[in-house]
Amino acid sequence: MITRRTALKAGVAATSIVGTGGMLLPVVNATAKEPARAAAAELDAAGITKFTQKMPLPPVLSPYFSTSTTSYYRMTLKEATKEIVPGLQTPLRTFNGSFPGPVIKAESNRRVVIKQTNNLAVPTSIHLHGAHVPQDSDGSPMDLIPAGGGTKTYTYPNTQPHANLWFHDHAHHMESENVFRGLTGTYILTDDVERRLPLPAGQYDVPISLRDARFLENGELVYAMGDFKQRNVVLANGRAWPYFEVASRKYRFRLTNTSNQRFFDLSLADDSELVQIGTDGGLLPAPYRTNVVKISPGERADVVIDFSRYPVGTVIELRNKDIAPFESADVVGKVLQFRVTRTAPDHSSVPDRLRTLPELGTATVNREFDMRMDEAPGGSAYINGKTFDMDRIDTEIAYGATEIWTVHNSNKIAPHNFHMHLVQFRVLERNGQPVTAGPETGLKDTVPLKPGETVKLQATFTGYRGTYVYHCHLFDHGAMGMMANMRIS
Repeated sequence: MITRRTALKAGVAATSIVGTGGMLLPVVNATAKEPARAAAAELDAAGITKFTQKMPLPPVLSPYFSTSTTSYYRMTLKEATKEIVPGLQTPLRTFNGSFPGPVIKAESNRRVVIKQTNNLAVPTSIHLHGAHVPQDSDGSPMDLIPAGGGTKTYTYPNTQPHANLWFHDHAHHMESENVFRGLTGTYILTDDVERRLPLPAGQYDVPISLRDARFLENGELVYAMGDFKQRNVVLANGRAWPYFEVASRKYRFRLTNTSNQRFFDLSLADDSELVQIGTDGGLLPAPYRTNVVKISPGERADVVIDFSRYPVGTVIELRNKDIAPFESADVVGKVLQFRVTRTAPDHSSVPDRLRTLPELGTATVNREFDMRMDEAPGGSAYINGKTFDMDRIDTEIAYGATEIWTVHNSNKIAPHNFHMHLVQFRVLERNGQPVTAGPETGLKDTVPLKPGETVKLQATFTGYRGTYVYHCHLFDHGAMGMMANMRIS
């Protein structure tokens, strides 16, 4: 089992136990500056002036070398300082100095090779979330890149259909803080199926990373595992409550929830239509017309908004309806402001049919999984009653098998979600009801479970043999032990 001692051997600076949100949780990976931070005054999120900063677009990374089959990239993990809250500078852990990290645009069946150099003071392990990759490039929780200049080369074969993926740190006991401090980036995988559609493209196809954060008055991030009640500054592409200028036409927004724990229920202030065209594993079979798009930590939503219904000069907010009783709608209920500043030609459209998903195979194995965390001080988190042990295989799977997994959240207060490495899955049922419409009809790799909920999933384990993890993608819960190993052989 990974203990405090083994974490220290991996290069983690462990601190004492701190109280967070009704439970006592171990804080790992704290820096030497932590005592000074604790004495500083905390920033009042309600006092931050909203919609004064322009939302930036993350930089698109270009390969340094390409062949007929492969694109080669380099990234450096390093500290950087950015203005997130207006007028304040925030130290961060970044990919290439950008926050959020860069965008990689990849193509199905064309390899991407990335050399990661870790110049941070903590070890890391980079996981391409949602990707079908060999074990040695999956970013296993203990397959670490050493701190202080260590390197690792990851190979992504991209032998899967188009998908909106993202990459982040996955070093066990460290992923929670490393991601909180900035280690995320976007990976857009496309193919001919997607390219043939007349969807908004180019400057009208915009990736947006959403999350929350907590700050001191001097701009420094405050990290304590499990303190979701204090993480109440909402960020879009690395800025606190920014605005984004749009033309009076259709836009495609590729939304990723990179929060440690926050769920978003996104809607426009006037409750007008949002057209969800995709989810984790790419496009849905058909567009889903709604006024609320829901994404839990780690999930993605591909959404088209038609701003042609608004005259130039209109200002419209993107809001969050998932607000806890202890939270303010004037704070966490606001996300991003759109400003319609011009007209522009629009030849894009959203077809009634987007793609055809492969037929579901015949499942030969059924399994059950219980997700639970202690809802009391001093708690841990479990899958099927066990905390994560890197040396234990929890689930043995035959290569090529199609299985049905029934996953249950047995907590009465805490939400969870379920993320599976290596494969995309299909959601068959939610709370005993067949899933026949909406965003869960697509290919998924992360699925939310509010307290007491149950989902039934189907996946086929093919492509690569090896050991991979499945876990709660609320990073704090995974770091507390809500993770397990599966071996495909």
